[in-house]
Amino acid sequence: MKKKFQKKLGIFALCALCIALLGGALAGCGSGGDSTGGGTGGGTGGDSETLTLTNVSYDPTRELYEGYNQLFADYWLEETGKTVTVTQSHGGSGSQALSVANGLEADVVTLALEADVQAVADAGLIEDGWISEFPNDSAPYTSTIVFVVRAGNPQNILDWGDLARDGVGVITPNPKTSGGARWNFLAAWAWAEEEYNNDEAQILDYITKLFKNVLVLDSGARGSTNTFAENGQGDVLLAWENEAYLLMKEHPGEYEVVTPSISILCQPSVAIVDEVADRRGTQELAKAYLDYLYSDDAQRLEAEAFYRPSNEAILAEYGDVFDLNMNLITIDHFGGWAQAQETYFTDGAVFDQIYEG
Repeated sequence: MKKKFQKKLGIFALCALCIALLGGALAGCGSGGDSTGGGTGGGTGGDSETLTLTNVSYDPTRELYEGYNQLFADYWLEETGKTVTVTQSHGGSGSQALSVANGLEADVVTLALEADVQAVADAGLIEDGWISEFPNDSAPYTSTIVFVVRAGNPQNILDWGDLARDGVGVITPNPKTSGGARWNFLAAWAWAEEEYNNDEAQILDYITKLFKNVLVLDSGARGSTNTFAENGQGDVLLAWENEAYLLMKEHPGEYEVVTPSISILCQPSVAIVDEVADRRGTQELAKAYLDYLYSDDAQRLEAEAFYRPSNEAILAEYGDVFDLNMNLITIDHFGGWAQAQETYFTDGAVFDQIYEG
């Protein structure tokens, strides 16, 4: 296997240890300390020549923000004459939200789903109404859930029902810590609703069988990718679409992407962490950083990183990359994220019942 994924995983593990040992201190840690822009000054948005911004994100956005941070830094230098340095932190989306709520400083969060951003808001760090602050419910790009199988698809995995067959090894992250895993769970549930005509007993039986086939519940999506690709475990990886295509690019000829009959429109959410940005004087910079995600240049960069641009015209330019005819339900099917979180993922809810029962 190639060394690139191993290197990233090792860096992430080391930085996660740093965060734990330093009680959430971020300086130079998180996601390998990815940064963009010149200088290492600690300016906080005042009149200093070098400004700093911290973006706490989730696992599969590493490559996207490596490119975007440079794009934004170039834009900001041209617009203002000032250099900006962006520090990244990556991990399971739910874990990242909890870390920010517990003191990991972030000027902005770019997490896997609305519920994780709302958890930060519930901790008093993000002002009410954040979901309307940026276009498209503060989701500058979208994704969906697909299957990754090994070349030749030896287990003939074609749809969700195949994941519950005896002898099929499934790799997915833990819904308690990973936003992508929650999207995975809900997509499987939606398929089962249609397959079993909303018979709850049959749906629960199917979901239970599926998770009995899960070999490893990693804390985040990138961990699951490494379990599948680097460690060679499992027959099928439930993955973000962007993560699946990135894996195909990293390992040409070794894997195939299977599009299930039903999937879900994943809307990663972004927000300014107002309490931190106000204190550090980075509110204007943080807003510009998230606003620029909707620019044409950034939207095309997102597509190149295999995220679906929210700009429909630019998305159409990449019709040869994305299957734009997929049958995608939305989170509204489950009553929105607050309802879905309460029903399926809080302590003692459906996931706990089927996984621990």
